[in-house]
Amino acid sequence: MSAPHTQPADQPAFPSTGTELLPNELRAWMLWLAATSTVEQQLRSVVKETLGVSHDEFLILCLLAEQPPGGLRMTHVAQLLGRPKTRLTYQIACLQHAGLVTRRSVRGDKRGVEVGLTEAARERLRETSVLLARTVRQALADSMGPEQRAALCALVPDLAKEPFAA
Repeated sequence: MSAPHTQPADQPAFPSTGTELLPNELRAWMLWLAATSTVEQQLRSVVKETLGVSHDEFLILCLLAEQPPGGLRMTHVAQLLGRPKTRLTYQIACLQHAGLVTRRSVRGDKRGVEVGLTEAARERLRETSVLLARTVRQALADSMGPEQRAALCALVPDLAKEPFAA
């Protein structure tokens, strides 16, 4: 029998009353939200220090990094990230000013705007990706005890194949 997992004092926890009112899927979802909140908090400062951008701008860079060099339409980026178009326009302007993204009109659509990563952004992501990935893995390892991992693995069985520990 394993020792009970104790929550670190600075870790947001999803408390259990033991009443099992929530179905396993909702409980696992709440555990996942608590874990991702911890990851986001820790990643936020590392992203600012290493890339000099906000967490939201970092999410845009990561999304664009997985796209073909031409990039994506701004409307599609807004949909994928769940951001209002006006906020995204401001964030893209900041990234463009920093030399990390390009903006151009879409041929044949005078209202369409496409954004893509610059080579400078690709290089900065290459340089920092190992540190950022390690930050994510460590934050997950620190925020999830055996109970949380078991709940998530029950929801997504393939998670059990990849250890969280760094």
